[in-house]
Amino acid sequence: MRFAALLLFLSLAACGPQPAGKPVTRIELDTGKAVPIAGVTPAAAPMQVKIAADCERVVFEQIPLTHCIADPKKHRITTALGPKDGKPYRSLAALAAGRRADAASVAFAINGGMYDGGGKPIGYYVEHGKRLQELSQTDGSGNFHMKPNGVFYGTGSSWHIKTSEDFYHLVGDRPDFGTQSGPMLVIDGKLHPQITQDGPSRAIRDGVGVDTRGRAHFVISNAPLSFGKLARYFRDVLKTPNALYLDGKISALWDPATGRLDNAAAIGPMIVVENRN
Repeated sequence: MRFAALLLFLSLAACGPQPAGKPVTRIELDTGKAVPIAGVTPAAAPMQVKIAADCERVVFEQIPLTHCIADPKKHRITTALGPKDGKPYRSLAALAAGRRADAASVAFAINGGMYDGGGKPIGYYVEHGKRLQELSQTDGSGNFHMKPNGVFYGTGSSWHIKTSEDFYHLVGDRPDFGTQSGPMLVIDGKLHPQITQDGPSRAIRDGVGVDTRGRAHFVISNAPLSFGKLARYFRDVLKTPNALYLDGKISALWDPATGRLDNAAAIGPMIVVENRN
């Protein structure tokens, strides 16, 4: 009788409702808060393709940031504007959809480089060794023309950041990838001369710096912050001699390990960090 009762108990337990999985969350770009996506479980989330994380959440002077590291020993870097012979993606979601077949190769991706109304770069831009836009040395208004601006570029496992002027005079060979943006945040260990310690302008912002070990550090804020605070994080915490501002307000990150896929506004050039096989 006890054996029969046990079988009945197990049968009823198997037929009962199973516990629901935890909902997938997305990161609100303006607040940095995780918001559940109704009706979606981790098993159904197409962007969660790996376990190892290359990005971490940190806090610097009460501002939440996401810090991602590209290591030449583990990763390669490419730029992406749009599908071959096609219009610009304009979003990380479109990039992710285009990379669905090899999504596991993507460690993370971030928007990087100034662009026009159609999403095309307005400064130096190289993708897979092909130059699509020449170096801009023009003057003008806005962050891009807050001289000195700079170029993030590289070939193979060698990645660098130089002011646009130094890039023009010192770099003769075309790199595998390159994107021009501005302003520079850190130049030879010092803050950009027009950037104060913590100025009044506040926005969601992202940037990139390269440390003395050759690793590229990508940082995106999860709450509005000043140019100075972002620059000092690169200089004082990450110890990057040179760092470059990538964009603000529309800054976006795709981090497959956590399911984060920002899609708040149309963007232009993107920087893709891939896992080496």
